[in-house]
Amino acid sequence: MRARKHSTILNVRGLRVECNVTVILNDVSWRVKRGEHWAILGANGSGKTSLLSALTAYLSPTAGTIEVLGERYGESDWRELRKRVGLVSSSVRQMMADDEAALETIVSGKYAMIDYRGDPSVADRKRAAQILKSIECSHLAKRPWRVLSQGERQRVLIGRALMAKPPLLILDEPCAGLDPVAREHFLQFLQKLGRHKSAPTLILVTHHVEEILPVFSHVLLLKAGRVLAQGIKTVVLTSESLGRAFDSCVRLKNENGRYTMSIATKPRAII
Repeated sequence: MRARKHSTILNVRGLRVECNVTVILNDVSWRVKRGEHWAILGANGSGKTSLLSALTAYLSPTAGTIEVLGERYGESDWRELRKRVGLVSSSVRQMMADDEAALETIVSGKYAMIDYRGDPSVADRKRAAQILKSIECSHLAKRPWRVLSQGERQRVLIGRALMAKPPLLILDEPCAGLDPVAREHFLQFLQKLGRHKSAPTLILVTHHVEEILPVFSHVLLLKAGRVLAQGIKTVVLTSESLGRAFDSCVRLKNENGRYTMSIATKPRAII
């Protein structure tokens, strides 16, 4: 199945997810249009992971509708649709075969299979090599997964996702586990990727405002399973909104399109 070119990449309406008697997501509505790049931000327990699980059909909605690339959950073959949605997450990273070379990892993305053991065609290998070059990892082509650094693994997983030419690429806390230098290198790579004219729509899930690069145009702010705020980044990201999201008094700074957040502490009383 090949999705038609839709102006709306993702449309979530009235989404509710319950587990036994616990409400995980409550009345979440959210629309992502072509040409937008979104960051999803929220504290632990805000519903970020559950929302991603619902979007990728690993968690069934209790109520509401989810449409991805014009296809509605429950009415389309979601196994086929998953091939049109690239996903980079810790769960995928942990399932990779230790002895699989980076080139083969890239190829496996075309078939949405982990530990792909098929015989890649010449065309598949050529495209995988092109992707490795585009993600600045050509030198890793024959290197097995077990010896790749965390940053290299994240880039290779993005390359794997790009192999299927997805209109939508979801990045679930891709900087987790990276040291500060590796994180900055990876973020600059994301910035270049998002600026490319053929880039897929990016959705970044993060806890950290520092990771919300200039390329991200919109922000979805979650709290306790509900949408706290959503829309254009410069409107949504404020000290007040983040204070409500994290139940703290925070100070947000924006310098040259990069954000930092600090906790505002009250002066101690002099005894």
